[in-house]
Amino acid sequence: MNVAKDMPVGHAWFITPATADHPCKTVETCAADVVVLDIEDSVAPALKQIARERAEQVFAQQAAGACALGMRINALTTVEGVQDLIALAQYAVKPPIILVPKVESARDVEIVAGRLDTAAYTPQIYALIETPRAVDVLSSIVKAERLSGLFFGAGDYAKLLGCDVSWEVLLDARSRLVASAAVAGLPVLDAPFFDTQDLAGLQREAEKGRALGFFGKVAVHPRQLPVITSVFQPCGGQTAQAGRP
Repeated sequence: MNVAKDMPVGHAWFITPATADHPCKTVETCAADVVVLDIEDSVAPALKQIARERAEQVFAQQAAGACALGMRINALTTVEGVQDLIALAQYAVKPPIILVPKVESARDVEIVAGRLDTAAYTPQIYALIETPRAVDVLSSIVKAERLSGLFFGAGDYAKLLGCDVSWEVLLDARSRLVASAAVAGLPVLDAPFFDTQDLAGLQREAEKGRALGFFGKVAVHPRQLPVITSVFQPCGGQTAQAGRP
């Protein structure tokens, strides 16, 4: 049985560098369902170890009742990714959610679970789908037993294709993610809207994402969270329906 799939997940996720100023305060005060401390793309190579140490401190100091915490590790094909798993296994307090970037096979999920799972700790493992190969083999990725959900990484995906990051251009990839996640009974969260000043644009994209079947969306700035929450928060009837067997 996959324990992680039975755990609740929020609609509005906020990702922030583990090296950001006052990360503990961010966790306690932001309106996210989940705060993910990033030690991958937003952290320079020279600061990776500092980011691991800062993340460990945040997990240890998390206030009771605060939002759920996650950590985006580095890709498993890198030395930094291997060091992330070694460090995580030694944390006294570990995050309940692990976000794995550049996932291209079910084996990537199995490696993380194999390194971190214990009798007392089975984190939710989310796969970041951000390469054409990953989209091409989605049907096999979603079969990973310990997979708890999917994320769409629009920025890196568009960069690899050499295309625009607009909704229309990436609609096919998004549709394939939603369909594959639905077949596996997994939640899938949409990529961030990168213009943090354009809240109207964020709302339009979030509404399109919800209509397509996304479960939620990732924010890269706290001001985006209320918009995401308002779009994806289910109404009473939908909540009741979702709770039925």
